[in-house]
Amino acid sequence: MSIDTLRKRYQSAGQEHLFTFWSQLSKEEQASLVEQLEALDIERVNRIYTKAVASESGTLSPTSLSATIEPLPKGASESLGNPAKDQEWRKIGLDAIAHGQVGVLLMAGGQGTRLGSSAPKGCYDIGLSSHKSLFQYQAERIVRLQQVAEAEAKKPAGSVIIPWYVMTSGPTRQATENFFTSHHYFGLDPKNVIIFEQGTLPCLAHDGSVLLETPSRVAVAPDGNGGLYAATRSPISPSDKSHTVLSDLAKRKILYVHAYCVDNCLVRVADPVFLGYSIQKQVDCGTKVVPKAYPAESVGVVAYRDSKFSVVEYSEITKEQAERRDPETGELSFRAGNIVNHFYTTAFLNNVESFEEQLAFHIAHKKIPYVDLKTKEIVKPTKPNGMKLEMFVFDVFPFTERFAVLEVARREEFSPLKNAPGSGSDDPETSRRDLLAQHKRFLENAGATVKEGVEIEISPLVSYAGEGLESFRGRIFTKSGYVESVEELDVLA
Repeated sequence: MSIDTLRKRYQSAGQEHLFTFWSQLSKEEQASLVEQLEALDIERVNRIYTKAVASESGTLSPTSLSATIEPLPKGASESLGNPAKDQEWRKIGLDAIAHGQVGVLLMAGGQGTRLGSSAPKGCYDIGLSSHKSLFQYQAERIVRLQQVAEAEAKKPAGSVIIPWYVMTSGPTRQATENFFTSHHYFGLDPKNVIIFEQGTLPCLAHDGSVLLETPSRVAVAPDGNGGLYAATRSPISPSDKSHTVLSDLAKRKILYVHAYCVDNCLVRVADPVFLGYSIQKQVDCGTKVVPKAYPAESVGVVAYRDSKFSVVEYSEITKEQAERRDPETGELSFRAGNIVNHFYTTAFLNNVESFEEQLAFHIAHKKIPYVDLKTKEIVKPTKPNGMKLEMFVFDVFPFTERFAVLEVARREEFSPLKNAPGSGSDDPETSRRDLLAQHKRFLENAGATVKEGVEIEISPLVSYAGEGLESFRGRIFTKSGYVESVEELDVLA
């Protein structure tokens, strides 16, 4: 595209100011700016801005929203706890895994900034004796689950594969790739770990004009975890435009995908129970939830908005709604806490593009450094001066034809890492505490006794969800330690 054509296009879009410093740029800087502007769908950016602003202004009236927000209807969700049902779902899920029908999609674009680290959050060590990172724990759960599926389906070792698709962001992709390489992919075959990158969108001033970060570079930010859907259609590598996550899923004949966020140390990666539940229900999309801890807990809930499944933010429901209880059970009516843990059919993932333009992006008002168009100086604002546009992964829920919700126990499946060490909630200490408490329950559920104050860390390579520890029935554990094999547990008893 010629520079004149490009300028006319941006002029028509009302964004010609991006060429303000054109005549002052070096040839290299001009080429860099042109590359960025050619790749940018500026008309789409304008449409996203217009829709996001309209959507935001529509949500400013809580009364208009509260009239359309209702709790999940009876029968829309089920809970774990019925041993026969749980076992039936587990068998269905393991069968799908054994037949190579399951893939895993990890959202890992965030940095550990709040944790005092610039590394990808998945690299973080929560203080366990093993010093394993979140990435390693999740990878080893996949390794173990492949073995469990092989054993139950009587398949040869190494024959079951669960491909792992790891979504990074611009700032974290290289560091993530280096971390996986230096740790030899944590025992997984590198060809079954596909690292890709979510997209970005320009940062905007409040009037919708695109901000310049430097005279020759547009300010951009990741497009939120809902950018997952567009990212699955984008080339994994610039060297092969045809190779995308969706094409890779198709090539491997994957029918079902489990998607989750990296910061949950208790996540059951490719959970066969959740997979089996969703497969049996024949849904396009499903989600795990945990009961809200208390009415005012700052967590979004899965509910009905305009008679469609949706995640409703805690700020969107009234105090009366938050405190309302089911007269039959006494439980909170709006109790289904969202933990960003989802099931999809690959058919549904392929279909998202057909309705993606209908999704409204969310506005995050931020302090965004920018170039003053008059003085050419870099301005670092002290209060929000612009907006980043984000899509959330759950924004597709209202567009699903068949949807199901599975409620699970918080203490078994959800302990997010959000805050700095010592914060007292959702921090490295609570993550470590919750994981070790679960490992204690694994042993106790197998019939063993763990003495007070004893901490035993059980490698995911030993047990995915408490299985394989039956031989320790009646044993009493008196020593703390970390075990990488069943035999090592003997030493601690």
